[in-house]
Amino acid sequence: MLNKFSGIAKGKSLKGLFELRTIGQLVFAVIVLLVSWSGVKVIQSNYELQKQISAMEQVNAVQTLENNNLRLKNQYLNTDQYLELSARSHFSKAAPGETLLIVPDSVSLAHSVPETHAKAAVALQDTRPWYERNFNAWLDFFFHRG
Repeated sequence: MLNKFSGIAKGKSLKGLFELRTIGQLVFAVIVLLVSWSGVKVIQSNYELQKQISAMEQVNAVQTLENNNLRLKNQYLNTDQYLELSARSHFSKAAPGETLLIVPDSVSLAHSVPETHAKAAVALQDTRPWYERNFNAWLDFFFHRG
């Protein structure tokens, strides 16, 4: 072991560093590292572009679905069924043979629940902290309550 360290101190192992084979291997290693580095950059840029393509395809799919929904809504608005329902609700019209009953607002409001009571009931339910409501919701889900 001592001979090995004494050889390094005398410069015997440094001679091997300047041989043609060693220099060729070092140059080859540097070239491999540079090619690998440029390959990693290309892979990274491809990944970023693929993410952008995926996001744009999702936006395109959503827009296509919205267009289909609007087309279906337009078709529904052109049907006789919609015309009949809108005539009944907006103009108080009835089909032949039907009797139309008009209830005054005072009568209908007398038999309905006031809004203030409904809002108060909702407000009473929400006084608990969110984590307690969440925990109780999970309990209700697991034990099939409500």
